[in-house]
Amino acid sequence: MELNSVSSPAGVAAVELDGVGKVYPAGAVTALRDITVTVAAGEFVSLIGPSGCGKSTLLRIVADLEEPTSGTVAVHGKPAHRARLDQEYGIAFQQAGLLDWRTVQENVELPLELHKVPKRERRSRSAELLEMTGLAEFARRFPGELSGGMQQRVAIARALARKPPLLLMDEPFGALDEMTRERMQGELLRITGETGAAVLFVTHSIPEAVFLSDRVVVMSPRPGRVTAIVATGSPGRTADPDVDIRAGESFFESVAAVREALHRGHLPVSPESSPAHRVSGETPENASPVSPDRDEPAAGAGRDALSGRDIR
Repeated sequence: MELNSVSSPAGVAAVELDGVGKVYPAGAVTALRDITVTVAAGEFVSLIGPSGCGKSTLLRIVADLEEPTSGTVAVHGKPAHRARLDQEYGIAFQQAGLLDWRTVQENVELPLELHKVPKRERRSRSAELLEMTGLAEFARRFPGELSGGMQQRVAIARALARKPPLLLMDEPFGALDEMTRERMQGELLRITGETGAAVLFVTHSIPEAVFLSDRVVVMSPRPGRVTAIVATGSPGRTADPDVDIRAGESFFESVAAVREALHRGHLPVSPESSPAHRVSGETPENASPVSPDRDEPAAGAGRDALSGRDIR
């Protein structure tokens, strides 16, 4: 029996961020300022910006692993806390976060087990995902026996286990070799196309963001703000499978547009500038010069996505 994606209520956005800000009181560090972004149901949106701009922090706020200092967050029309308890999304972060005492297969099946999916269905789904990620022969191995890249592939398979209506992904392909990375990008688009899942995706790679995304949200250095939203049309999803879209002129043009938006985002920004009033691809004329040092806490900080326990 195939597991289907859980549908969002009609007309309800997958993610709605309205005026979200984040200040860390210990060092009085402003990580995020006035972030307003909407991810429509079924839409693929990437966050891109320099290290320390708050991309990962923003993703953790959506996942209710951190609380915003200001603004509101809704996931499928629910407060972030309720959405986490209802497991409205799958997560794949920079660190694989696998359970060392469970086999690869058992790690992939964990979300299904928590939802009391019958064992036969769990085995069928995990086998499908492990085949897709090239890990079928490692099903009975333990995480400590795998390379870092292989562990990350297990984490991606686990995030896809329930075919959730929303995926939150923080550089999930960063540890993979280029060939596997490109194949996984294609598989991710195939799976999200079949299930209708929306994706909020963090990356440092401009080509990856362009290939995957309907829109690319460009963020400034700390404090992170939205400086541009570039419509890219998810070329990886719409391209002819027999054509190398990454070698095409239109793809290079989109990459250049995002790169230009990133560079312009380093210019000083006026206090009146508001991301809510900008159109796709438009950037402000200014940016505050800030240190690019990484201020985001470790990926494991916050609350555990499954249990809700504080793990700082």
